[in-house]
Amino acid sequence: MDRETLGQRIRALRIRQGVSQAQLAFPELSDSYISLIESDKRIPAPSVIDLLAAKLNCSATYLVSGVKEDVVDELRMTLDYAEIALANGAAAEARARFAEVLASADAVALPDMMHQARWGHALALEAAGELEEAIAGLRALTDQASAEADLEHWAKVHVALSRCLRERGDISAGVEVAENALRHLIASGADSTDAAVLLGATLLAAFIERGDLVRARQLAAQLVQRAERIGGARAKMTAYWEAAYVAEICGDYENGVTLAERALMLAGDEDDPRHIGRLRIIYAGLLMRARPDQAENARELLSRVRREINASSAGEIDVAWCLTELARADIALGRAAEAVTLTDEALDLLGDAPRRATAWALTVQGEACVRLGRRERAIEVLTRAADHLREMESSRDAAQAWFDLAELLGETGAPEEPRLTAYRRALTCAGV
Repeated sequence: MDRETLGQRIRALRIRQGVSQAQLAFPELSDSYISLIESDKRIPAPSVIDLLAAKLNCSATYLVSGVKEDVVDELRMTLDYAEIALANGAAAEARARFAEVLASADAVALPDMMHQARWGHALALEAAGELEEAIAGLRALTDQASAEADLEHWAKVHVALSRCLRERGDISAGVEVAENALRHLIASGADSTDAAVLLGATLLAAFIERGDLVRARQLAAQLVQRAERIGGARAKMTAYWEAAYVAEICGDYENGVTLAERALMLAGDEDDPRHIGRLRIIYAGLLMRARPDQAENARELLSRVRREINASSAGEIDVAWCLTELARADIALGRAAEAVTLTDEALDLLGDAPRRATAWALTVQGEACVRLGRRERAIEVLTRAADHLREMESSRDAAQAWFDLAELLGETGAPEEPRLTAYRRALTCAGV
């Protein structure tokens, strides 16, 4: 785009106001320095830009970008509206408003505003379940973001990219993104920061999904030690949260409940309702496994979370996850028919694409169908779940799904060959 340079704008404003270079410079600067700026041979420092803007009766933003103040105000208002929409769970509206800013020819001259719009747009795409587009946007942001300029934001961009890749089923790529980012922080001496804990937690989640429980346990212990050394509430909450998840996967449910309760005690300082909702969902799931007699309490907590995330920036995946855990609670309480209804609602939200959330909802629905005596339907649903997991590299979860299916086939008196095939697939997914 052909725009005036900074020097040309200063010269045009000066001439329009009938001011000479010497008059503009006096008393802080020299007229020769003003001449060099106007001919674009010198780039003034921000403090000089502020000084010249005050003398020329305009904003520093206009001098730098050439965008008029009323246009900047309008773009900023659109951005604010988009962020409010995203925070309130209106992903489609947020995406449209962020896209409006990105399409503005004037916004191109405002790099900070463009970056804010790209970041918000990627999060809105993720919340709407459009993972391919979200991943493309986040990859572009990782190329632009600088750990030296804003360490926390740099970490958040890499966390979001890893999360979207894993949700799409590309777990190895999610591990690679988080691992490389964490390695960069350690090499730069920033390993004892909240950003390092956040990236470590993301890498830990990827290890779990890949079935690498040995590395997950090791990293969980390191995260807790690092977070307690840092001492910040946010770092400790994140570390306890992920360590609770590892404990759940390893079957140490009581320890998982204890760690999740520690995280919840610190969650008051967490400003993202989406993260708090996820933590409560994890806690409810642990409670059902560790203390089955408290399934009703877990269900009440999940019902409250469902209401909260419907009014927050939580996307379809988070809502579906909550519905699936509610279905698990209903199964535990002997309400299998209600569990089928809830998982149907979750599956309608998620669509047919292979996702972790889809496979988990199908698995829970299969269990509900077994309880209702719908064996053929259960076999169909569990087969779909196992196929989804196999496509997504989730070897541990896929092995469990195929094993459950084989056991169910045995209970229904199905022919031997389909049952043996399911066992073989379980062994293959487990690396045997």
